[in-house]
Amino acid sequence: MAKAFEHFKTITRHRHQVIRNCFKAGIPWQGLRHDLSKYSPTEFLEGARYWQGTRSPNDREREVKGYSDSWMHHKGRNRHHFEYWTDYSAKDKKIRPVEMPTRYVVEMFCDRVAASKIYQGKAYTDQSPLTYFINGKGRREGMIHPATSDKIEDYLTYLAENGEDKAFAYLREIIKKDKKERKERKKALKNAR
Repeated sequence: MAKAFEHFKTITRHRHQVIRNCFKAGIPWQGLRHDLSKYSPTEFLEGARYWQGTRSPNDREREVKGYSDSWMHHKGRNRHHFEYWTDYSAKDKKIRPVEMPTRYVVEMFCDRVAASKIYQGKAYTDQSPLTYFINGKGRREGMIHPATSDKIEDYLTYLAENGEDKAFAYLREIIKKDKKERKERKKALKNAR
């Protein structure tokens, strides 16, 4: 029972940090909906069972079982994870990564910053999320669309070099531009019918 309570506190603290980050980045609705699946029985019960407090319980679940039921459930329901964005290629009929829409890359940024703060505590710096991303690059190769990888790395680099206030201002501008472009594409598509 104690692990369940600690897990609940960890995911709720993380979620609230992501919500704050998403508001700062100009995607408040995504922030409010962020990671709600973590409270579902499939994710919560496994998370509580494998909770350690210093890293994702999914990592421990993988060590014990060889896979993570919780993660497979989570990645299939949350568009801010690059693993969600795969599909069969029209060219070779193989599963390939698909470029993520900008608003979900921005949410991934907000998530990465929040996770780094939660798991690193006082050791966190604005360099931490970028370091984590760079260290995992080899594991992601071929699983994340190159444009998505470049985009999140650019955002995390901007944070490392300019700090949080400037990074979130930068992301708000990116979101404004993306919204305008999506609106124009939608209008063009409607007019083409």
